[in-house]
Amino acid sequence: MTASPAIRLRDAAVRFGAGDTAVTAFSGLDLEVAEGELLTIIGPSGCGKSTLLRLVSDLAPPSAGSVAVMGGPPAEARRRRDIGFVFQDATLLPWRSVLQNVRLPLEVGGGAAAAHASRSPEKLLEMVGLAGRLDALPHELSGGMRQRVAIARALVTGPRLLLMDEPFGALDEIVRDRLNDELLRIWEETGTTILFVTHSIAEAAYLGQRVLVLAANPGRLRELVDLRGIKPGNRIDRDDPRLFAATSSLRRTLETC
Repeated sequence: MTASPAIRLRDAAVRFGAGDTAVTAFSGLDLEVAEGELLTIIGPSGCGKSTLLRLVSDLAPPSAGSVAVMGGPPAEARRRRDIGFVFQDATLLPWRSVLQNVRLPLEVGGGAAAAHASRSPEKLLEMVGLAGRLDALPHELSGGMRQRVAIARALVTGPRLLLMDEPFGALDEIVRDRLNDELLRIWEETGTTILFVTHSIAEAAYLGQRVLVLAANPGRLRELVDLRGIKPGNRIDRDDPRLFAATSSLRRTLETC
């Protein structure tokens, strides 16, 4: 018996406003994401990338079509704490230490959140390479370190689905590359399903098992590119000609969006 996908969208649409002022973020979107998959999402501004994450996380209702997350409505997945979110800004509380920031979802969620957690905050910070900075304040960390804290915080309730909205967009290229490798390691270790929005074509190709390309005006599916064939063990060297070819192909596709 085939397992249900982590995410299933059928003819999904999100529109904001009404009448002549209505704006369509995207429409007619059909998509299935397998549990444990890392799907990257690219597209021009205004194609609905961030709105898609909001739809899946129950932050934006569908205007048409259907959405299922972990076999049921997104609201149920959210109540079960199956969904974690990482934004471009780490949004850490400046007066709380690294460890206290990661513990925050457990404190807000109470006993239910703690019971759902599969790893302690300390173990998660060790996983992201910050075991020696538990007492540091956010202003004492680099941008890359703050994002690693944000990832640990998003994972602390043991979500089955992690939504990442340009989490490394504000970082320099070298730090970004390191965090890409860190994210792949964490994904492999946890088995978490990940939807990763980025404006970087190279990042999308390097990270994604598949790459969802959205077109704009209105937002819609342009192409779904499967890269698993060039990534034995889900990895590929950045200098591999096959990755360069995939990146170039994705760039040409985006130029037509």
